[in-house]
Amino acid sequence: MNAPSPPRVALAFRHVRFEDLGILEPLLIERGYRVEYVDLGVQAIDIERVDEADLLIVLGGPIGVYDTAHYPFLHASKEAIAHRLRQGRAMLGICLGAQLIAEEMGAVVAPTGSVEIGYAPLDLTAEGLDSALRPLHDLPVLHWHGDAFTIPDGARHLARTPGFPNQAFATDAVLALQFHLEADHRTIGNWLIGHAHELQQHGIDPRTIREHARVHGPRLEAAARTAVGVWLDEIEDPARSATATATATAR
Repeated sequence: MNAPSPPRVALAFRHVRFEDLGILEPLLIERGYRVEYVDLGVQAIDIERVDEADLLIVLGGPIGVYDTAHYPFLHASKEAIAHRLRQGRAMLGICLGAQLIAEEMGAVVAPTGSVEIGYAPLDLTAEGLDSALRPLHDLPVLHWHGDAFTIPDGARHLARTPGFPNQAFATDAVLALQFHLEADHRTIGNWLIGHAHELQQHGIDPRTIREHARVHGPRLEAAARTAVGVWLDEIEDPARSATATATATAR
């Protein structure tokens, strides 16, 4: 009798405790992943753990890719991301995570002088409509960013909004999202408390975000699980990629 295969490992770089994997964690567990976190700024990055992980997820946080003088751990994060890119290994980047990946792929990441905070629809590009992100088209997703990236050379440009034309890109092994499809609408209060000063600074009423989370959250969760599930199919078994994407596009 053959021994059961060991679980896949999804390793997440986390910058603040409440910006965790959210709705993606149960999806990963259901798909047979063991989820592990590295709390950056507190725990050091072990490159052997990065190597052993089947999937590296770099989550968001309220700092910038250029803040290395104030947050030196960013150097190790960038080195780990560059290491995965050289190996062609699977990575998912969200907000700051997407910006770090973009920078390591040679793109420009910089403040815009404005912010996009709250729930607003995505406009998928033609390539985005033919990607795992198809279920998110025109669906309000949670935005929480002021910095922006350009699309790296060779990557597919997947999504945009009027104020931030570069919202997502992908390569064969990488999916980078400026927006927060992982955020759990049931725990949005943690975000509102954790980012209270930023909301006050920009005159954004937390009650609006709380209500939009209640209204849009359940539908977004279902669409996000579908989209990420299709992407996981693609990176876990490239032979299934075309079928998985076609299924998402048909929904």
